[in-house]
Amino acid sequence: MPQPLRIELDRTSPVPLYHQVAQAIQAAIDDGRLAPGELLENEISLANRLGISRPTARQALRELVDKGQLVRKRGAGTHVAPARIRRPVDLTSLYDDLTKSGQKPTTEVLEHTTVPAPVDVAHALDIPEGTEVVMIRRLRRADGDPIALMTNYLPIAIAPSREDLEADGLYDCLRGRGVKPRIAKQRIGARTASAAEARMLDEAPRAALLTMERTAFDEAGAAVEFGAHIYRASRYSFETTMFAG
Repeated sequence: MPQPLRIELDRTSPVPLYHQVAQAIQAAIDDGRLAPGELLENEISLANRLGISRPTARQALRELVDKGQLVRKRGAGTHVAPARIRRPVDLTSLYDDLTKSGQKPTTEVLEHTTVPAPVDVAHALDIPEGTEVVMIRRLRRADGDPIALMTNYLPIAIAPSREDLEADGLYDCLRGRGVKPRIAKQRIGARTASAAEARMLDEAPRAALLTMERTAFDEAGAAVEFGAHIYRASRYSFETTMFAG
């Protein structure tokens, strides 16, 4: 059973009770009293213990679920969300970023096949449309939790094998083949998940996703890969540093 969190309510305050409860839980998450993955007491127990209505307790938990601080799964209860992954907008791979942040990345290669390059891929890689390229589709996990679905297209001559990609990140695989990604053009956006994407990423239907399209170039300026990736917005964010001109 989860250890009840000590929560003091001020019933004379103009701040709604549900928000006071949510703030107390948020503070416990922020200062480490509630650790990622920790189970919270259910709304019935919370309501009875604090002397508030069940809808008030439900609203407090929902506020934190909506903010990505808690996760609720049928049959498993309400848990503190895993630590959010913040990725710098640099020319790094997700595999490298997860490793540096102390999380254990694993990769499931869903597809590894040769296909004719579609128009957008041909344009990105600066090759004639229909040229054969290797298309790779992967599911990346962090500490066992799905984080991203990644689709990449590479020239056949430099494409890593399925086995290499299951063991290392794409850029490490390329460097092992003597290819050094140097610069990239990328575009970051957002959209909602399809039903299939939501299932694979363990998200609710139509959950928010972050998207990224990237074309990487080697030291000679040749395009070495084009990627179209989607990330769980509840677990993932991009960070950048900006300077005044």
